[in-house]
Amino acid sequence: MMSKKKRAVFFFFDLIMIGALMLLDRYTKMLAVSRLKGRQPYELIPDVFEFRYLENRGAAFGMLQEQRELFIAVGALFLVVILYFLIRVPCTKKYYALRICMVMIAAGAIGNLYDRITLNYVIDFLYFVYIDFPIFNVADIYVTVSTAFLVVLFIFIYKDEDLDMKKANKVKIHSSMVEVPESSKEEEDPDGL
Repeated sequence: MMSKKKRAVFFFFDLIMIGALMLLDRYTKMLAVSRLKGRQPYELIPDVFEFRYLENRGAAFGMLQEQRELFIAVGALFLVVILYFLIRVPCTKKYYALRICMVMIAAGAIGNLYDRITLNYVIDFLYFVYIDFPIFNVADIYVTVSTAFLVVLFIFIYKDEDLDMKKANKVKIHSSMVEVPESSKEEEDPDGL
């Protein structure tokens, strides 16, 4: 079994990364409020991409407007599941990409949940004019990109047994990993044949 200390270190690092990503999201939203609220959109690439302030009272891409309590409850439950998963996922290279995706999803969820709790809406400000894509924010990028990457991981990398955390956390010992003492070798074949 994996040591509790190693798990604690990985989980602590996960929390640090979630916090850093949340701070970046908060910073960009504060910039949007100070530079865009009540002003005309700022065209970064004319007719392609602009910064446009929006107070989104719905879910992703403006769906389900005015459902604040539902979003808070679902978001909180979702975070509990992700944090539990981060505690359980093995601390090996095979699962690093999975951990990173979960950290980014958690940071995005917390970033938008924070807005919903404190403001009653989510601050969105990134807009692809050319394709008329719904206005979004940095937290949305975390969630969307990570979810897409998770789909790729689940299709091409991880098998069902890889995601069984009880089995994945058990150390697998191969016979090549076991060292046989010299005295045992001599006892098996005293003549050296």
